[in-house]
Amino acid sequence: MESLFSLANRKILVTGGAQGIGKAVAFRLAEAGANVGILDRNGEGAQSVADELKLRFPSRNFAGFVCDVTDYEAVNRTVDDFVRCFDGIDGLFNNAGTCIHKEVENVTPEEWLRVVNVNYNGLFYVAQAVGKRFIATKTKGTIVNTGSMSGVIINLPQPQTSYNSSKAAVIHLTKSLAVEWAQYGIRVNCISPGYIKTELSGMAKPEWIEYWLQAVPFHRMGLPDELAGAVIYFMSEASTYTSGANLIIDGCFTST
Repeated sequence: MESLFSLANRKILVTGGAQGIGKAVAFRLAEAGANVGILDRNGEGAQSVADELKLRFPSRNFAGFVCDVTDYEAVNRTVDDFVRCFDGIDGLFNNAGTCIHKEVENVTPEEWLRVVNVNYNGLFYVAQAVGKRFIATKTKGTIVNTGSMSGVIINLPQPQTSYNSSKAAVIHLTKSLAVEWAQYGIRVNCISPGYIKTELSGMAKPEWIEYWLQAVPFHRMGLPDELAGAVIYFMSEASTYTSGANLIIDGCFTST
């Protein structure tokens, strides 16, 4: 059973890894045996996480990479840098994201594009760059995208049409990539978190948080660590017949 879920010697890139879900999952991937690269627009934050990982697991390889996932050329350069640094790539936790809470009638084109470019276009750019390298090297790699329960339901009470739409697109993109790349042995899956206690969610209005806690059957927010098991499953040999899946991890919120 231990070997089934082992990520020993795997080389995994984590986007949006400087804090929150990305950082927590990166540590769990390392605990499962992986060598991990941390990509984030916050270069100092990415390197700080890599340094923490190196202190904890000194015998393995960790590195930070500064990159804006909405920059197509920068994404491809950074993936090349990762491949050189780690001598290959086996997995991608495609996690970078953003959200703007604003009534749809007041959203500007710039705000709409900011959310869509990070959550959807940027996620695609990274997946494409990594997928091309899997194909070129005949690597049966794994990609785990971060969607959201907001991609399958409409959240209340916060207004976030741009976020909801972008995450719905991520879920469908996951299925499309999984089908197209099945011929190469590349697996693509998605986790869809519910309300998770992170730096970003902590900035929400107190009355929204109170509503969420009442509405979630667990009556609490999830922790970033509670997503890691799903990512490890999708990355590991335990899920070799699983691709195109979307796993909702939301404390039963979408079941009510």
